[in-house]
Amino acid sequence: MKYIYPLKYRDVITRYSVEYEVDPYLTAAVIKVESGFSPKAISSKGAVGLMQLMPETAKWSADKMGIRDFETEQLKDPELNIKIGTWYLKTLQNEFGDDMTLVLAAYNGGRGNVAKWLKNGKLVDAREDGIPFDETREFVIKVKKAYRWYRKLYAF
Repeated sequence: MKYIYPLKYRDVITRYSVEYEVDPYLTAAVIKVESGFSPKAISSKGAVGLMQLMPETAKWSADKMGIRDFETEQLKDPELNIKIGTWYLKTLQNEFGDDMTLVLAAYNGGRGNVAKWLKNGKLVDAREDGIPFDETREFVIKVKKAYRWYRKLYAF
C-alpha cells in the first residue's frame, strides 16, 4: 500500500507539523489528495504546489506569518508550500476546532462557506453528506481515507 500512499518530504512535513501543532498524518493526506506529492502541480482553478494553495490564501497566510516579499511562484518550493499549508491548516483548526471534516471542508471549500453552512444549518454534526459542494465533499472523504492509511503505514 505504500506505493499508493507514498510519503515524500517526510522531514519537512514533520518539522512544520510539530511547529504548528498539526497532525503530520493530516498534512501528508492533504498533500496526497491535493497533488499526489507533485510540487509543481497547478490546478485548473490556479491552486499551486504540493498542498494546492490558492494564491490569495497563500499571500494572506504568508503576510500573517511574516514572510516578506512573497510571490506565488514560490509555492512550487516544497518546503515553503508545506510551511504555509500546514500553518493554514492550524488556522482552520483554531477557527473550526479539531473537527477534521470542518477543517478539511474549509481548506477546500473556503472558510466563509463553511461558516455560512454551519450558521444556516446545512452542516450538522460535521457530516460529509451535509457539505453542499460536491468537490469539497469528495475532497473530505478522500483525505480522511488517506489519513487512515497514513496512520496505518507510517510512524512519525
